[in-house]
Amino acid sequence: ISIVCLFKSKVLLVVFFLSFRYLAKLSSVGSIRDEETCERLRGLIQRQVQICKRSVEVMDAVRRGAQLAIDECQFQFRNRRWNCSTLENMPVFGKVVTQGTREAAFVYAISAASVAFAVTRACSSGELEKCGCDHNVHGVSPEGFQWSGCSDNIAYGVAFSQSFVDVRERSKGQSSSRALMNLHNNEAGRKAILSHMRVECKCHGVSGSCEVKTCWKAMPPFRKVGNVIKEKFDGATEVEQRKVGTTKVLAPRNSQFKPHTDEDLVYLEPSPDFCDYDPRTPGMLGTVGRQCNRTSKAIDGCELMCCGRGFQTQEVEVVDRCSCKFHWCCYVKCKQCRKMVEMHTCR
Repeated sequence: ISIVCLFKSKVLLVVFFLSFRYLAKLSSVGSIRDEETCERLRGLIQRQVQICKRSVEVMDAVRRGAQLAIDECQFQFRNRRWNCSTLENMPVFGKVVTQGTREAAFVYAISAASVAFAVTRACSSGELEKCGCDHNVHGVSPEGFQWSGCSDNIAYGVAFSQSFVDVRERSKGQSSSRALMNLHNNEAGRKAILSHMRVECKCHGVSGSCEVKTCWKAMPPFRKVGNVIKEKFDGATEVEQRKVGTTKVLAPRNSQFKPHTDEDLVYLEPSPDFCDYDPRTPGMLGTVGRQCNRTSKAIDGCELMCCGRGFQTQEVEVVDRCSCKFHWCCYVKCKQCRKMVEMHTCR
């Protein structure tokens, strides 16, 4: 079962991914409003503290982005052995992301993307004085419509994510293979937004005609971003560090594989099987007690989820809305139906 950090009475859990491994919790501050708060954020390196102080108004968006990343990670991995569980008083997701695995690649990518996404959304909503809509998108398009409205300022969101998120890896120097891996996956996460920007339009004219059409550029829903990064996770490339001239780069470990692109995820070492609880490794929770699908042959199926240990079945009562009727005007009234269903959990 996912162990999720809970909000305590009126105490807001402020989530920073920092190096995407740490939770910074402020026991007495519900948001980040002044420079003193930046000093109290555990886990930030000094250059991140400086950025925080210079851009205090942006930091609440970063906080929201970090929580967005956790929520999306837990959604995308809800049916897998490792399900993005977070741990109280431990690095986010435990030690799983300290290893150079596919899971770490996903966490870094989704986190960098979420910061860019949340900051961009804050720009478009008028929340930030430093940025607003993207006014570079204007005039008439080749398709004949008028650029208007509030185009999402994704350039600002991406730039802030690069400066705040990447600075930790760059401060270590980019020579280590893990730093190269993290920086690559950070950028791949941001490109999952950039490559899926969409055009939204509104028609103007008599009786809804489209005599004039104004359009603007908008980010995709973050669920779409999560889906894209999850697909990249499934097709991630195992790499190793090599020297090309004086430059250190990541290249596929298997020379028969085609080189990865800037949008692909990369990892350095195979993942553990995540089958068993390991008290020495925070985040390695195992799958005992996890719910599984008895009829599925995929990873959510009881055979794979339970790692061959078997499962137990019990009948549980669930309550659903049923016999819903629309009443004029204007509400829907439903009954509550109770039924018994089988629930399967790993031994």
